[in-house]
Amino acid sequence: MVGLVLVSHSSKIADGIKDLTDQIASGHKGIIAAGGMEDGEIGTDAVRISEAIKAANDGDGVVLLADLGSGIMSAETAIELLDGEGINVKLADAPIVEGAIAAAVTAACGQNMDAVIAAAEQTRTVKKINS
Repeated sequence: MVGLVLVSHSSKIADGIKDLTDQIASGHKGIIAAGGMEDGEIGTDAVRISEAIKAANDGDGVVLLADLGSGIMSAETAIELLDGEGINVKLADAPIVEGAIAAAVTAACGQNMDAVIAAAEQTRTVKKINS
C-alpha cells in the first residue's frame, strides 16, 4: 500500500490530520505524521521527514504532503537524504488536509502511487462553497 507522510510545521497539525485520515481511511496503516521539530518547536526537519518516509514505506512508494513552502524544501532535502535507499517517494502538490484525505482513501483502496498523487492533487480544484 502506498504510504503517506504528513509534513507540517506544527506537530499538532500533522497529528490532527493523521487522526482524521486514520478515522476516514481506517484500513491504511502507513500514514506517518512528521510535524514540528524534535524539541516540540515549530518547524520542519529533513532528518525526521526521511525517518517518517522509511516508516511509511512498505515497497509501494510514499507520497508526501506538506503545509508551507519551507516544508516542501525540507521534504525535498529528506528525499535527497534517502538517495540510494531505493524508496520511490514523491511530493504531491495539494492542500495538506483535503489532499491527505483523498490520498489516504485512494491508497487504502489499493491504488498505485500515480493514482494516489492524482487524487491528492485533484483536491486543489474542488470548491468548498458554491456561490
